[in-house]
Amino acid sequence: MSDVYKKQVGGSHYQSMVIQPSEFINKNNLPFAEGNAIKYLCRHKQKGQKKDLEKAIHYCQMAIDRDYSEKKDFLEEAEKEKKKV
Repeated sequence: MSDVYKKQVGGSHYQSMVIQPSEFINKNNLPFAEGNAIKYLCRHKQKGQKKDLEKAIHYCQMAIDRDYSEKKDFLEEAEKEKKKV
């Protein structure tokens, strides 16, 4: 593990974890919303409790809206129809 992941600025709520969320998120190239959801899920018992779980849900909702919104579905369907013509 790189020294940068051994350090935590502002608290100690990640230091007891086998792998810090930031290391997992960065090494897996996760997008912003997914990364924040993981961060809040991992720390809720040590830091923000129910509020952190609510934040994780909010970030999951953002990812759903980004990747699976009705607008996106509509655009994908329009693109498929265009290819048929």
